[in-house]
Amino acid sequence: MSEEKHRTAPRSEDGSAGDADYGSIGFDYASYRRPEPAFVAAIHDALGDATTLLNIGAGAGSYEPADLDVTAVEPSAAMRAQRPAGSAPVIDAVAEHLPFPDAAFDASLASFTVHQWRDLHAGLREARRVTSGPVVILTCDPDALRSSWLNDYAPEVIATEAGRYPSIAAIRSGVGGTVTVTALPIPLTCTDGFSEAYYGRPESLLDPGARLANSAWSFVDRAVHDRFERTLRADLAGGAWDARYGHLRTQPSFDGSLRLIVGKP
Repeated sequence: MSEEKHRTAPRSEDGSAGDADYGSIGFDYASYRRPEPAFVAAIHDALGDATTLLNIGAGAGSYEPADLDVTAVEPSAAMRAQRPAGSAPVIDAVAEHLPFPDAAFDASLASFTVHQWRDLHAGLREARRVTSGPVVILTCDPDALRSSWLNDYAPEVIATEAGRYPSIAAIRSGVGGTVTVTALPIPLTCTDGFSEAYYGRPESLLDPGARLANSAWSFVDRAVHDRFERTLRADLAGGAWDARYGHLRTQPSFDGSLRLIVGKP
């Protein structure tokens, strides 16, 4: 299929097809969003005995299994440029218009991407169409995001994030077939730097790069960033953060919003 035929969704200058412009915010994404081994293992189990895999919204390739025949789809040029040498071939396309025949892959994977799709149900229909086996989705439950301490310091970010992530019910209905939803505990040393990964390491979010590796931060005013940094620095220095949340520094895992959704035909 030609590029013109499958590039039907509006794009930003670098090709990003969702609401976040990764051409502006994504250049150092791979430095902060490294695959978390516990999530890698959960995804591996969910993929079962698949040998061919389509990675939809693949980004920099964080969760692509090394032992499968992987084809990646990623619309953002900035994200494609961060894929390591030797990674799976990547195609410039969007989830809603996948340039592959029916049942072309044993399994498909969508990790931290469904909130970027312009038409969730179209993307899920396409994933199901090109996949003969499991459709595996790593995402966040918007109803659980406010359990993070971040909601006290940057409620605008949490509200933005909650408004962008589709509900678990919407994903379930879109995937169809037999669907399981599993809550994934977030390890204290989580290497994938989405906001909740820093539940016990608040100092990490004082790094602007760490914040921008979570696209919700790109939608809030500079004043929100400034207030967040000022307030968190003061509370860390004065002990207010630790008085309320210090137990999280040694808590082995956090039951946050992360969900693994697996749909089978």
